[in-house]
Amino acid sequence: MSSFDLEAWSAPRRERLSQSLLSLFGDAWPEPMTAMCRHPLTASGKGMRPLLVLAAYGVVQPEGADDALVWPYALAIELVHAYSLVHDDMPCMDNDDFRRGQPTTHVLYGDGFALLVGDALLTEAFRVAATAKGLPPTRQVQLIAELATAAGYHGMIGGQAADLGAAGQVTDVGTLERLHAGKTGALLRLAVRLGAIAGGADQTTLTQLTRYAEALGLAFQLADDVLDLEQDAKADGPPSFPKLLGVEETRHRARSLSEQAIAALSGLPRTEPLVALARYTVERSL
Repeated sequence: MSSFDLEAWSAPRRERLSQSLLSLFGDAWPEPMTAMCRHPLTASGKGMRPLLVLAAYGVVQPEGADDALVWPYALAIELVHAYSLVHDDMPCMDNDDFRRGQPTTHVLYGDGFALLVGDALLTEAFRVAATAKGLPPTRQVQLIAELATAAGYHGMIGGQAADLGAAGQVTDVGTLERLHAGKTGALLRLAVRLGAIAGGADQTTLTQLTRYAEALGLAFQLADDVLDLEQDAKADGPPSFPKLLGVEETRHRARSLSEQAIAALSGLPRTEPLVALARYTVERSL
């Protein structure tokens, strides 16, 4: 049994993440603009995506390496994640009034401002990535291209559009897996690839880490669906894995995918944070 302490590793990184994100939105504009942009950043959860960026970077870089070069990309992915939640919560999408116990942005400030806040978070992600210092220019361009691909038409936006188009008509697991691969899976895959590419991973290592991320992304969604069902078991809610497979089978598949993710790391060094994050992903719903 590994003695790695995920909370001890992640807590200082989450704190640094929180402070760094809030500092991006200062007093350039009169209030409430700053407060509006900061609001979704205070309800963004455990920081899973930036932690994956940092953990993947740690696989490629030597023990004790400075993470200053990869930090902007950890910030960028959390900004993209926060933007997606602001827009997803709006009445024209999922129409959610609360997220993690806090009123959502459109509830507090109205739809128009919520739209602007999401736009501000997304564009800030690209500003942060584009102005990062220290990496070779070709690598920086590759990282920005990865970010754009996962966040846009070929990733999250395409996945969300497919989800809206399905309008609750998904009746098979394969279709649901493809929908989530373009949404939840796209950002988790991006997180691992950002860290690996920033660290200078060779193609073999990048392929292994990408396999880890793809299995992790589906495991994460399966576990999330179980948690969502336990908190709000609405019969008329959106299609989910527990509704198609049952809760126990969904949990079983989540555990299996988590172990597949861990197996993909075989032979790589310093994988303890990635292993712990894969296990945490499914333990949330057990």
